[in-house]
Amino acid sequence: MAPHFTNGRGTEQRFDVNLSILFTELPLLERPAAAAAAGFDAVELWWPWTDTPTPPGAELDALRKALDDAGTQLVGLNFYAGQLPGPDRGALSVPGEESDRFRANIEVAADFAAATGCGALNALYGNRVEGVDPRAQDELALENLVRAARAADRVGAILLIEALNKPESPLYPLVSAPSAVEVVDKVNAATGLGNAAFLLDLYHLSMNGEDLNQVIDRYADRTGHVQIADNPGRGAPGTGSLPLDDLLGRLRKAGYTGWVGLEYKPGDRPSAESFDWLATGA
Repeated sequence: MAPHFTNGRGTEQRFDVNLSILFTELPLLERPAAAAAAGFDAVELWWPWTDTPTPPGAELDALRKALDDAGTQLVGLNFYAGQLPGPDRGALSVPGEESDRFRANIEVAADFAAATGCGALNALYGNRVEGVDPRAQDELALENLVRAARAADRVGAILLIEALNKPESPLYPLVSAPSAVEVVDKVNAATGLGNAAFLLDLYHLSMNGEDLNQVIDRYADRTGHVQIADNPGRGAPGTGSLPLDDLLGRLRKAGYTGWVGLEYKPGDRPSAESFDWLATGA
């Protein structure tokens, strides 16, 4: 069953489901089959093992088998980012143990992406740390992002850089589209690979008060992946006030034909019941 759905304007979108925020009422290994039963054959994940960047091979194999058995394609995967959901917002710019854990995860995540055919790896930047020079964190971040970009390139994947939102992530430094794209440019300049791209999350950018139409017009050609949730509430499309149907149409008109990840909270209902908006559009 293909994850292509026609919105209210007759425009076809390629939606995938983030299994780290939807279907979390189920054990991890049951979520791919649940997504398939709901009509999706593409999924994405935050790094599932929040306590370790290097889980046992048997656990990696079990997740890969669950994806294969369900007929679901993994199209996006986060590198290790600490406790998500939770207080952490990435690890790669955090000096000491967290940065070391990110580095230990780079090849593990890249190899898992290769084994599953995943084409996009997301590297969350990490929070500012009290008492540490932000310039030192930025230098560490660039060093680790260069490593990640090279690992992604080795397995034929792109590296995604994401802006979060300041109200919910006040210590995260990338809280605008320009700030994230600036890092994308620095990584591409440092590697010469050109495989770093912007992860355009309409929910986070709307929470920052950005003009979403302008962001799309300016950065659609720099965008490697899109994620959506409505605002306010981070619920399913139609539960808030974002004109997601119009925004997705604008993205397509601007040339974006990639995946759109559903990264919203299902609310007080089972995740499988949170896709009714697909019948009428976003």
